[in-house]
Amino acid sequence: MEEYDVNIDHAKHSVGGDYGHIFRRFTHVSMALIPVLYYVYGQEISSQLNLDPQEFVSLTCVAILLVEAIRLKSGIVIVGQREYEASQISALAWGTFAVSIALLMAPTMGREGMQAGVFGIPIILGLCIVDPVMGEVKRRTSGLRAAILIGGAVSYAIWLGCTFYLDTPLVGSILLAPLTVIGELPRTNVIDDNATMVLIPLAGAILLNPFL
Repeated sequence: MEEYDVNIDHAKHSVGGDYGHIFRRFTHVSMALIPVLYYVYGQEISSQLNLDPQEFVSLTCVAILLVEAIRLKSGIVIVGQREYEASQISALAWGTFAVSIALLMAPTMGREGMQAGVFGIPIILGLCIVDPVMGEVKRRTSGLRAAILIGGAVSYAIWLGCTFYLDTPLVGSILLAPLTVIGELPRTNVIDDNATMVLIPLAGAILLNPFL
């Protein structure tokens, strides 16, 4: 199993160079809108296609994965993607899959609207914000320790913020926030951290939910 250098400067290996790297980061952060749209406007959006919100998420995910399969077959890489993604599943595809699973499976604790994102929102925000923050810290300091500490602080800020605004159980926020950072650490070509940063805290939330 191939491992990657955690201190590699990905901007040098991104299509479009620094501009491509910035576009990739912007795309990453903009994904924070997805859980808001889903929990607040999901029913309204999906009803336009005579679907329920979960069906819409599933079909959208499948469609993007099919496009990814075509991209892989042709070896295309677009602006913001990294050179190695010409021959392996892209971070965008992994992120799409993981976010879709989170929207479909994150416990809602029986709530509706934005409050239903009690776990789904902080889990997805962890990917959208903590990942680029840790990536930039590693890129600029070449320090994994600094990335873990700063990433952990940002993750706790997100989770505790959701405790305040969404009434996410405090014990859940304390226990699950570190899992976002843990999900960013593995660097292999088997699975992208865009997936593990979502799936690891999601699994924790599912297992913890019966006790909350």
